Amino acid sequence: MTALKFIKMHGLGNDFVILDGRSTPIELNAAQTQAIADRRRGIGCDQLILLEEAQSDGDLFMRIRNADGGEVEACGNATRCVGKLLMDEKGTDHASIETLGGLVTADRAADQITVDMGPAYLNWQDIPLAHEMDTLSLDITEGPLSHPVAVSVGNPHAVFFVDDAETIDLETVGPELEHHAFYPNRTNVEAAQVTSRSEIRLRVWERGVGITEACGTGACATLIAAVRRDLTDRKATVTLDGGALEIEWRDDNHVLMTGPTAMSYTGTWML
Repeated sequence: MTALKFIKMHGLGNDFVILDGRSTPIELNAAQTQAIADRRRGIGCDQLILLEEAQSDGDLFMRIRNADGGEVEACGNATRCVGKLLMDEKGTDHASIETLGGLVTADRAADQITVDMGPAYLNWQDIPLAHEMDTLSLDITEGPLSHPVAVSVGNPHAVFFVDDAETIDLETVGPELEHHAFYPNRTNVEAAQVTSRSEIRLRVWERGVGITEACGTGACATLIAAVRRDLTDRKATVTLDGGALEIEWRDDNHVLMTGPTAMSYTGTWML
């Protein structure tokens, strides 16, 4: 058996198992990832994060696997957690992290971590969608949800605006929408309630995971969608089940996400 040392962290309850494979490469298949993510028989997490040697200009490469074992492009809350680990390791207040979704940077201010998630992608090809369509209002209806905004912040999202986010049965509509034919790579699903020009209540069904207490990329995508529909200003507080994130969509098209991170525990997993 192989002993894997791990770190368990979370951002507003969106939790991660982090493995450091920089000095000794770690290879995990989908079944092994599922076993680690299992909340009854494993460690339990929404995403498994594997740290690898940098491939280009970053401090390291962050590989992200959802609880179902599938690899994905981006995870905002995990980026904050890994950014915090890197800054502590380096003794600095800045870190750069390579992902499948592109290079992202993290900065520390007091007990908060701000991540520049990079640019928002609004064209149908970049999200991607199955064919050309208006990303501001997709012809999708599932139960009480209809006509979402399609956005990518390194990974795909379908943002639905609703009158009351608490009443949406995400357990029922989430799986159907995640696998909608318009999204060839599946999608994350957001039910967003705009309460003011600077406040949004958000619930999220994460692709390959299910309902999570927080989703950083989902919060970013939701603000972008709200601004595109002129529902909010370019900076707002997005409150998820696990807490609040501050999101800003800058004029240069980059999206900033600010929030806390927390260390849960460390341990060893026998593979």
